[in-house]
Amino acid sequence: MTLRVALVGAGGVGARHARTLAGFDDVELVAVSDPAFPAAEALAAEVGAEAVAGLDELLARGLDGVWLCVPPFAHGELERTVARAGVPFFVEKPLAADLAVAEEVADLVARATLPTATGYHWRHLDTVDRARTALAGHELRLLSARWWGTTPPPAWWSRHDRSGGQVVEQATHVLDLVRVLGGEVTEVVGGAAPSTTEGRDVPDATAAVLRLASGAVGTVSTSCVLPVFTAAGLELAGDGIAVELTETTLHVRTRDGEEHGEPTVDARTAVDRAFLDVLAGQPAPAGLVDVAEALRTHRLAWAVAEATRTGTTVRVAGA
Repeated sequence: MTLRVALVGAGGVGARHARTLAGFDDVELVAVSDPAFPAAEALAAEVGAEAVAGLDELLARGLDGVWLCVPPFAHGELERTVARAGVPFFVEKPLAADLAVAEEVADLVARATLPTATGYHWRHLDTVDRARTALAGHELRLLSARWWGTTPPPAWWSRHDRSGGQVVEQATHVLDLVRVLGGEVTEVVGGAAPSTTEGRDVPDATAAVLRLASGAVGTVSTSCVLPVFTAAGLELAGDGIAVELTETTLHVRTRDGEEHGEPTVDARTAVDRAFLDVLAGQPAPAGLVDVAEALRTHRLAWAVAEATRTGTTVRVAGA
């Protein structure tokens, strides 16, 4: 069975997905679309697909699935159109730049009963499963999540109404792992260091305290003013155990000794392969995050962003 798929968004992330999809023997990447048509033409030529002018033309190609790899502000109408067409879709994180659009997208997907997947590729790391196994039987008391890096170059990233800010657009990956390894967060309080860069209203840094349903507590911090990417990951402390997890490393300390490890899985390839297998009729693997599950992480990220913006205590929606 050859799966016919297409892609919307010819930027850096979209190009990565396009190259991955084009590399599978059982996939035909039929078409690529982007509002900047020359970008769509260049990527389509690279991966052997057709460049098309818009979403309606793309959907007319008779697809098994479509990948939506667009900036946060571009979500909403794309998902409405794809859902109306009854085509399963993969959507890159975050679900939107705000909470209202994310809630709407999740609701329309639920009503359409469409298979979906999202770009939370960290969940496909085998080190995440190993960390979860190591933590089993230990009562978690404290966690700390960080995303410390530079300001990404796209102009939309520096505008809160376009990107959602660093917490929503980047730190959502580590907040997703907070939920996976620590459980649900019920409320957040925090603060922000305002931007010192002209034209950027995304804060220079944020810090928040998390209260988890389990009774554990945690922190999450972000910064976009460092000269180079510095840290993104999660540290967890429990009764007799300490775990440090990044996208590339795992370090576990217990009273019995220490374990160091690295992923054996290419998570960025695995996340695409997992959804392709769903489109082929196979059961969804445990690591695949559909839109409904991604909404839970988006609600947490939004609560952190609001708590740091306002300096007030914010309840996590649905918690």
